This record gives sequence, structure tokens and C-alpha cells, in this order.
Amino acid sequence: MKVCEICGKGRVFGCNVSHSMRHTNRSFGANLQKVEVEIDGKKTKKLLCTNCIKTMKKETK
Repeated sequence: MKVCEICGKGRVFGCNVSHSMRHTNRSFGANLQKVEVEIDGKKTKKLLCTNCIKTMKKETK
């Protein structure tokens, strides 16, 4: 299962609800991106959610 390597965010399960209020199962996937990150001077590829990418950009400014 794909999970963010920093925060652990992954797939969450819930229900589709139609107009007649029938409930069917569905899943919500996290918005994960492959990003090249520099850690201790070494560039590595990591699978991160967009929320973590956004906060990392804020910290580097």
C-alpha cells in the first residue's frame, strides 16, 4: 500500500452516498508524488504527499 514516507498518510475508506441515500464502499487515495529530496547533502527519491511537499518548501525559504 502506498503511504507518505514522512507523515504516513495513505488510503482512507468511506462511502458513496447516492440521492436515494444508498451507501456503497469507496476509497479516498492520498495525493502522493515522487519527489527528489536532499537529505544530509545526498539526493534521494521519496514518495511524499503534497501537504508534506508544501511544508518542506516553506521551511527552506
